[in-house]
Formats: sequence, C-alpha cells, structure tokens
Amino acid sequence: MKGDGAIVAYAVLTSSDKGSAGKRIDTSGDAVVEMMQDAGHTLVARIILPDEFNELSKQIIAWSDAGKTDAILTTGGTGLSSRDIMPEVTKSLITFDIPGMAEAMRSESLNLTKMSMISRAVVGVRGTTLIINLPGSTAGVSDNLEVVLPVLTHAVEVLQGRQRGSHPT
Repeated sequence: MKGDGAIVAYAVLTSSDKGSAGKRIDTSGDAVVEMMQDAGHTLVARIILPDEFNELSKQIIAWSDAGKTDAILTTGGTGLSSRDIMPEVTKSLITFDIPGMAEAMRSESLNLTKMSMISRAVVGVRGTTLIINLPGSTAGVSDNLEVVLPVLTHAVEVLQGRQRGSHPT
C-alpha cells in the first residue's frame, strides 16, 4: 500500500537451511507469491535464508524499517525442530502480536490436518509492517494464507492509519 490504494506491498522470507544452500526448491515461497499475486498484491522482495537467528532478524528489520513493505510473509521454521526459530525471531522484533490471526490459521488448518496443533506460527507488527509466519510446506502455506488473506488489506490499512478500526462493509 505504500503508495497504491488497496494493494499490499509484501516481501517473502523463506527460512530454510537446504533452500538457502540450493538443495531444495522453495515451493512454499512460490505458493505465497502465487496466492498474493492472485489477490492483486505486489511483491517487493523475496529471499531464502538459512535458519540463523541473526540473518533472519536482520532481513526482517531491513524490510520493515525501510518503510516500503506493508507485510512480510515468512515461510518455514515454525515447527518443533531445534532449527525452527522463526517464531522466536518474530517475537524478538515485533511491538505487539495479533494472536487472533495466528489462532485462526491454526484453528482452520486443524480441520485439514492434526499437524497444525504443533505450529508455533506468530503474527505481529513491527512499525507499520505486518509480519505473518507461515508453515514451510506448500499445503501449509495455502491452507494458512487462505485464512488470513481476506483480512490482510484491512489489517494493513488500519495499522497504517489509512482506515479506522471499524469493520469493512
């Protein structure tokens, strides 16, 4: 939205050791881009980084603090392995969380797979940028992004003071 009506300017950050080493194709990042593009939003940046706290943090800070990104959609790193650190990275950087969005993603995807119970995804805000953690699988991205996509534009508009907190009609 940084300059264009209801279009959300977004970035995709994939957290993957194998993906960043060129050993895995980033199909989950592709799924994010496809869904956001289909919804009419604009990709401003995309990167795959290893599951390293400092690298992930620096990238989120750079995008959110530059003021050109309305939303950062992360994929990967929300599970239970010792390398899954995206929720901790996100929590360390946000001013406040939006638990309803994360809860809605888990709740809706629970109807599709019991594995959603172990998702630790976080949704929160840094400055005027919305940060949404998505799973690392293509199906997980589709299931979860589908849940929050209908409120994404409104959330960004309210966050950036472009619309009052009332519900859209």
